[in-house]
Amino acid sequence: MIAKKNDQQIIGELVAVKVKQRSLLLLESESKADVSVDVKDIKVIKIMKKSKAFLGFGSGSLVGATVGAVVAIVVWALGSIVMSIFGIIEAPKLGQGAWIGGCIGAIIGVTTGGIVGKDKTIQIEGKSYLEIEKVLQKLQKKARIPDYK
Repeated sequence: MIAKKNDQQIIGELVAVKVKQRSLLLLESESKADVSVDVKDIKVIKIMKKSKAFLGFGSGSLVGATVGAVVAIVVWALGSIVMSIFGIIEAPKLGQGAWIGGCIGAIIGVTTGGIVGKDKTIQIEGKSYLEIEKVLQKLQKKARIPDYK
């Protein structure tokens, strides 16, 4: 999404970055037309990412449940030894460890996925020529056609 200095917004996919011409070429979402925007007209560029919270939840739950189950097995084995010696503690069951580990993993996964999928805002207005040049070079790597000349 590009917010121009005249308060117009353009939402679309970054097709190419013309570094020498100092402009961005976008495929506008609504009209499906190519739009070229000169950098001098841009106030802010917002890179909108897809959320990775659901993916983080799934992978975090799976990893957490596995780790929790393994920890439960180890604690159960150690607990059995301690119980036979002292008779004082009850070891957690495999399902309890997997459930607790899965919950912890899910929380960590959702948080990480949310952070990774967070939108990024790049302020263009007020930046120096060299700062804008660096931004354009970074954006060029993210464009659909990164080696556009």
